[in-house]
Amino acid sequence: MKIIVGLGNPGLKYENTRHNIGFEFLKIYSSIKNCDSFKSGFKGEYTSFIQDGEKVILFKPLTYMNLSGEAIKEIVDFYHLDLNELLVIYDDKDIPFSALRLRVKGNPGSHNGMKNITMMLASTNFKRIRVGIGKPLDAANMIDFVLSKFTEEETKQLQESFKNVAASCDLFIANQFDQAMNKYNYHKTNETNN
Repeated sequence: MKIIVGLGNPGLKYENTRHNIGFEFLKIYSSIKNCDSFKSGFKGEYTSFIQDGEKVILFKPLTYMNLSGEAIKEIVDFYHLDLNELLVIYDDKDIPFSALRLRVKGNPGSHNGMKNITMMLASTNFKRIRVGIGKPLDAANMIDFVLSKFTEEETKQLQESFKNVAASCDLFIANQFDQAMNKYNYHKTNETNN
């Protein structure tokens, strides 16, 4: 079994905002997998599908971002999940918009949701996909920025990026996350090559 988590905040006012990139991706990925009817449980919403004989749960914590770890710990404990089978998708202000950074483990950085997750799980050893949301020119406006909605042009760009996130999730399910890292990871040299 594998669990793919998308981070975000519940409620209409947070829909289609930068901080909700995990929720936005799961909306699309669950549709691709024909399992877009989520049900309540584990302080969140979840759905599942079978791929290559393996059950995959898609999970959205509804505890608000800064307490995401409470919900994730609940579902991980319930299924006795090895953290190697957990993938978390969330926003990253420190890489360019729509770029991806895939890691098998690592520190949470400045992301409060990830800080809570690593604290609740008492581990940083789980896979993650960070999706770039860019950053504002004025650092003082960071909270407003992460809670701002995507422009129409950004939404189109994000759809392309989400195709690569979906492909990375498929490789994660197939135990080939290293291939996803090699193929889709953003490198600073990409900026000079594009």
